Amino acid sequence: MSDENLNGAAALAADAQQGPTFTVEKLYVKDLSFEAPNAPQVFNEQGQPDLQMKLNQKVQRLADAAFEVSLGITLTCTLNGKTAYLAEVEQAGVFGLGGMDDQMLDAMLGIQCPNILYPYASSIVGQLITSGGFPPFPMQPINFEALYAETLRQRAAQIGQGDSLADAETAGNA
Repeated sequence: MSDENLNGAAALAADAQQGPTFTVEKLYVKDLSFEAPNAPQVFNEQGQPDLQMKLNQKVQRLADAAFEVSLGITLTCTLNGKTAYLAEVEQAGVFGLGGMDDQMLDAMLGIQCPNILYPYASSIVGQLITSGGFPPFPMQPINFEALYAETLRQRAAQIGQGDSLADAETAGNA
């Protein structure tokens, strides 16, 4: 009787493992750069710095259930029209994602993975800036869910435009 219970428990555990899985396999810095092209003169400049941040993300399938996700951050600070510094980091990770439909997989790659990478990337950018002799720049949290929703909206708009173009071409050929 206890053998049946153990076998039943093993079957339940096996079924649970068949569901969606998400693992962080490896986190690493893929690329790193810091430039202060106008140093040391820029340290004597007075004025309000202008900070521009660019964010990008790349996804590459490595195996059936393994993906590399790279989050790139470029922070440019100008002061009186001169570049004070340029800090760039590409933080990457290898993630295991299995047992998911395409929609869930896409959402995990677009939301969850960058949410994991961002704190590492922002910490490195902060270290680069202070090591470069500049005041710390606390990077604000990013809502990757909202960014992903905007990406989906843009995809839908492109598909809609593609259908409209196809309809127009078909109508033109009729």
